[in-house]
Amino acid sequence: MTGNIQELRPRTPESEKITINLGYVDLGHIDLLVEEGFFSNRTDFIRTAIRNHLDRHQEAVKQSVSRHKLDLGLRRYSREDLEAARARGERLHIQVLGLAVIANDVPPDLAAETIASIHVLGALQASPAVKAALSGRVT
Repeated sequence: MTGNIQELRPRTPESEKITINLGYVDLGHIDLLVEEGFFSNRTDFIRTAIRNHLDRHQEAVKQSVSRHKLDLGLRRYSREDLEAARARGERLHIQVLGLAVIANDVPPDLAAETIASIHVLGALQASPAVKAALSGRVT
C-alpha cells in the first residue's frame, strides 16, 4: 500500500539555514543565558534577537516594502501562471521579500520567455535549469 502514496504538493521548507561567526565572548554570553534558562538553546537566542531587531525596525521595513512594491511572504509561480503571462504577452518582474518559488515543472525556456527580472530578499527556489536560464536576470 505504501507504494501508492504520492506527494500532492511538495513541502516548502519553512526556514533557510545560515551560518554566522561570533566572537568567543559573545558566544559565552549566549551560553550563560541558555545555562540560566533564559533561552532553550543558542538558536532560540539568535532567533529571538533577530525578531526583536526586526520588530524595532518594523516601520522602516513596511515603508521599504511599499516603496519597492515587494510581495511579502511566500510567492509561488506555477507553470500555469507563466503560460498565462505568455498568452497575455506579459513579462513578469518578480519582487519578493520572503520566499519565491518557481514550480519544478516550469521548463527553462518558458521561464526565460516570461520572466524579465527577479529580485528576491530572502530565498529563491527553482530547478537548477531554471536558475541557469534566469541567471542574468536575478538581482
